[in-house]
Amino acid sequence: MLKLHGVGRDYAWGSVEAIPQLVGASPNGAPLAELWFGAHPGGPAAVRPAEADGAGSATTMPDLRAVIQADPAGTLGADVVSRFGARLPYLLKLIAPERPLSLQVHPSLDRARERYAAEEATGIARDAPERNYRDPNHKPELVYALTTFEAMCGFRAPRRAAELLVGLEVPLAQRLRDLLRADPSAGGVRDAFTTLLDHGTRPAREEVAAVAEACAARLGDGSPSPRADGTVVMLAEAYPGDPGVVASLLLNPVTLRPGEALFVPAGGVHAYLSGLGVEIMASSDNVLRAGLTEKHIDVPEMLECVDYVAAPPIRPAPEIFHGATKVFYAPVDDFELSVTDLADPPAGPPHPLPGRGPRILLCLEGAVDIFSTAERATLERGQALFVRADEGRVSVRGQGTVVQADVP
Repeated sequence: MLKLHGVGRDYAWGSVEAIPQLVGASPNGAPLAELWFGAHPGGPAAVRPAEADGAGSATTMPDLRAVIQADPAGTLGADVVSRFGARLPYLLKLIAPERPLSLQVHPSLDRARERYAAEEATGIARDAPERNYRDPNHKPELVYALTTFEAMCGFRAPRRAAELLVGLEVPLAQRLRDLLRADPSAGGVRDAFTTLLDHGTRPAREEVAAVAEACAARLGDGSPSPRADGTVVMLAEAYPGDPGVVASLLLNPVTLRPGEALFVPAGGVHAYLSGLGVEIMASSDNVLRAGLTEKHIDVPEMLECVDYVAAPPIRPAPEIFHGATKVFYAPVDDFELSVTDLADPPAGPPHPLPGRGPRILLCLEGAVDIFSTAERATLERGQALFVRADEGRVSVRGQGTVVQADVP
């Protein structure tokens, strides 16, 4: 077993306090948007032996990627190596948006491989701000809410989106409404979404502001959807003039209560708005943005990857194992996530965890003992642990909550 030292990401949309409070660190005044526990080349977690006392800095420790490359069969298992190669197929994160993230989509596996190779051929540095594809992998993802978590994900039914535009008597809203009524299918959604974002048709800042002002006025005068109008107003305050503000009217709103999860497939347009959660995804950092951000935007590439079929958000219900563990199965081969809540007496028997192969465990509350066939370790709130595939089955005991990432 190896203790993991997470890698922070100080993106501007992050919370100053949420992640530091969870992991028991002091906020430094800068936003901490994400904390990565994984082996992605862009931010592999530093490691130390599980029995170590924590001395030493992350800069002097080996990282998880190097540990895996030194012994792929032992760390990952023969099955995972045969399916994914000598790499950990998932990335586990803490994520804490305090202001809305970008309007974004993730590519399919075939698209990621093709476009990554093309960018490699041009010689663009992998960490260059203008680079779209930092690795050749897709990025389906699942977020598990630790607090109330607000998001937008996937497209509303075209007729419902058109209804929300009724009463907003400004030219841009009327134009979008006409597109959706003319073709109440995925084609109409594509036309409306593309009209907002494409460089040849995207509205001026003043047109976006007019829609936001109309939504604000309607909020005080019997809105048909206070939530939709409120989201437009909130986004307009954060990103004035951005067409993504109006695009929110086309998207499904999502509120996750603590303990609920949302799955976002490749091609699913989404934006996280606020909250604190655990996020697991295929090990990738490929994000295609079209708005609501100061980061690099590539609208044509983003639009090429979007799935325009209207569908409700995918909110997987967990299966329960051994009375204490909830497992969230995503419809992908790269990862699964389980959450175990414990209230054990000190001498009670440990609870077996489902799953196999390379596992990462992260303690969210209290303290738990982790048992493999070879070792025992203790995790306290905010600490994470990597368990090699060759350590066999894992069980836990204690009083607290632990999440586990593993490979199906």
